[in-house]
Amino acid sequence: MTRTHAPVLVAFAAVGLVLGYLGDLAIVSAGGNALVPPISLAITLVGVGAVVVALAWPIRRSVKGTGRRVDPFHAMRVAVLAKACSLSGALVAGFGIGITIFLLTRTVVPQAGTVWLAAATAIGAALLLVAGLVAEHFCTLPPDDHEDEEPAHA
Repeated sequence: MTRTHAPVLVAFAAVGLVLGYLGDLAIVSAGGNALVPPISLAITLVGVGAVVVALAWPIRRSVKGTGRRVDPFHAMRVAVLAKACSLSGALVAGFGIGITIFLLTRTVVPQAGTVWLAAATAIGAALLLVAGLVAEHFCTLPPDDHEDEEPAHA
């Protein structure tokens, strides 16, 4: 498994931004109320990020040689969870930014609380993204040291 690269994260964030903006635009155009995420979403995103980093910490200690041996299947599951958190964090951050931009560009000024809730969702998702990237780094094996081996002769 390869680590998550920046262009992939930017693409996920761009898709989320477009979905957030156009989704809110479609809801309001149909006569509904604008979609505003609750504060519990931002809190949950930050909590999930903390859990992912906490799950990856024993793997980091094992990789560094200071902790006990970790089951490789467990380490792979945590690495996949970390990658999923980074990708979903980018998507939800873009979604929150899209909703924030929609609320700020309306002709009718929205309540300040609604804009802050959308911005809090984007910030919580960005923290989830960072936590996922940190956990991915914790689950990465160091490069092999090939200097001690002699070159193979034909």
